[in-house]
Amino acid sequence: MKNNLMLVGAALSLSSCASILAPSQSTVDVTVMGVNDFHGNLLPSTLRVPDPADRTKTLTVTAGGIEAIGGVLAETRKENPNTVFVGVGDMTGASPIISALLRDEPTIDALSKLGMAVNVVGNHEFDYGLGELQRFQKGGCNSNDAARACKYNNTFAGAEFTYLAANVVDEKTGARVFPAYKIVKVGAARVAFVGAVLQSTPTVVTPSGVAGLRFQAEVASINAAVPQIKRGGADAIIALVHQGGAAKDAFDVTDCKTLTGDIVDIARGLDPAISAIMTAHTHNGYNCRVAGPDGQERVVIQGASFGRLLQRLDLTIDTRANRVLSLKARNVVVNAATAPKDPAMTAIVQKAKALTDAEANKVVATLGTEQITRAQNPAGESALGDVIADAQLAATRAPEKGGAVIAFMNPGGIRADLPGRASNPSRQVTFGDVFAVQPFGNIVTVITLTGAQIKAVLEQQFGNPTATENRILQVSQGFAYTWDNARAKGEKVVSLTLNGQPLDPAASYRVTVNNFLADGGDGFTVFAQGKDRLGGDLDIDAFQNYLRANTVTPGPLNRITRLN
Repeated sequence: MKNNLMLVGAALSLSSCASILAPSQSTVDVTVMGVNDFHGNLLPSTLRVPDPADRTKTLTVTAGGIEAIGGVLAETRKENPNTVFVGVGDMTGASPIISALLRDEPTIDALSKLGMAVNVVGNHEFDYGLGELQRFQKGGCNSNDAARACKYNNTFAGAEFTYLAANVVDEKTGARVFPAYKIVKVGAARVAFVGAVLQSTPTVVTPSGVAGLRFQAEVASINAAVPQIKRGGADAIIALVHQGGAAKDAFDVTDCKTLTGDIVDIARGLDPAISAIMTAHTHNGYNCRVAGPDGQERVVIQGASFGRLLQRLDLTIDTRANRVLSLKARNVVVNAATAPKDPAMTAIVQKAKALTDAEANKVVATLGTEQITRAQNPAGESALGDVIADAQLAATRAPEKGGAVIAFMNPGGIRADLPGRASNPSRQVTFGDVFAVQPFGNIVTVITLTGAQIKAVLEQQFGNPTATENRILQVSQGFAYTWDNARAKGEKVVSLTLNGQPLDPAASYRVTVNNFLADGGDGFTVFAQGKDRLGGDLDIDAFQNYLRANTVTPGPLNRITRLN
C-alpha cells in the first residue's frame, strides 16, 4: 500500500499499476475519466484532503465546479488524446438552485459539451420520472415541469451522451428502458462500458419516479451483457455501477483493502472479463481492490461527489488480442483554485446564474447563529435535523393541517448545511440556501401510527438494508427516545417519550413525515402502514415559513440518546 500524495497542477492524486499481461506490438494507451454523484453542482464546494506534510491531518480545498472539471479534462486530453469521459450516475437530481430551477438542463448541456460518452443511470436520475429522463436523453420541451423546462434554452436538444441501465426494465414488456452497454472507440481501442444502478432504487426514490419499472440484480444484469459485448469486438470492459461502499483508507490510498458495503459483493460476482469497476452512490472516495469470481483482484474506485474528485483509469490495451495489459487507478482532486477554467463552461455557469440569481439571492430569514449544520452527534442527531423536524411539525400541528404531535425527517433528505458557508456574519439565509438544504420538493404528510408502529419504524434505523450504516431519523421537539447499541437488531429502542410521558404502544398518534417517507422510502416500510393520510405544504415552504417566524438558534442535541 502506498500513502504518498502527489500534487500535479490542478490534480492531487496517487496512482497504482497492476501489470496483467506482457504487451504485444499492437498497443494503445487509453485514459478513462469518470465523475459520480455530480448532482448538478456547477459551482465548486469544499473537500477535505490529506495533508501531504502530515497524513494525520487534513486540509480543506475548494474543489469541483464545472469550469475546473473542464480544465482538468482539457489537460488530461493534452496528455493523452485517447481520453474518454464517463458518468457513474446521479448527474442530475438533488441539485443546487443554479441547475434545479432550470430542470437540470444546464448540467446536461455542460456534460455534453465536455464530451461525456456515457452515463449509467443513478437513483436520482429517476427523481422526475422515466418520461422526464427519456426527455433528458432525446430532448424537447414536453416536460412534467413546464415552469422550468426549456427556460435555459427555448429548445432543449437532450444529452449527447448515452444513458445506460442494464438492470432497469419495463414491468409489462420486460424490455430495457436504456441500453445495457455501449462500445466507445477511443483512439484505436474499443472500450465497452456496461452499467447498472442499485437494485434497491425503488426504496430510495419516490414511487412515482419509478412507476412501471423493475430493477433487477446488478451482477446478473451486467454479466448477461458480457457475451454480447465480447461478440462486438471490445478490447476492454469497464463496469459503471451506481452502488458503493465505504473504506477506512483515504481516497488517495491505492489498492486499499478496507472496502465494505454492497459494492463488495457486486464486485466479487462480476464477470472476470471486466477489468475495473467504477462506482458511486455513497459519496465516498476510495481506490480499492476486490477479488472477482476468478480470485483475481481488480480496481473498485469511487470519487466522492459533486465533481470534487474525478476517477481516473489509465489502461494499456492490446487491440490485436482484445485484452488489457495494464491498468492504473487514481482519484484526481479537481482543485478549483489552481485548475484552468474551461471558457465554454464559464459561459454556461454565467448564463445559468443570470437566470437563477434573482430567485436564489432573495433573503428569506435571519438565523440566531451564523450556521446550522447537519453534522450528527454519536447518537445520530443533528442541529439542522432538529430544526427541519420542528418546522414540519409546526406546519402540521393545527387540527385543519393534520393535528400532528410528532415529526420525523430522513437525514438523506438534508442535502447541505444552512447556509453552506461557515462564515455568515449577517446570519441571513437566502432562498438558494434553503433550497440547497431541501431540493426535492416533497410534500409534508400527516399519517396516524400507533405507539408500537413508531417504535417499529425506529428499529428500522439499524441495519437498514438500503444503507451501509445506521440511518437515524431526525425528530421534533417534545419527542425523545433512547437506543442501546449493545442490544440485538429489533430490540435497540429502549424508551420513547412524548412531552415527558411514555409513548403508549396501543395509542394512536398523528405523525408528520414527507411523502417520500410516507411511502416507505429509505427502507422505512412501517411508515407506509400509516392511516388517515393528509397531504400539506411543500417541505421547503414549511421550512421557510418556520425560519421566517422564528430567529432559530440550535438547542441542545438531547432528543436522541445512545447507550453503548
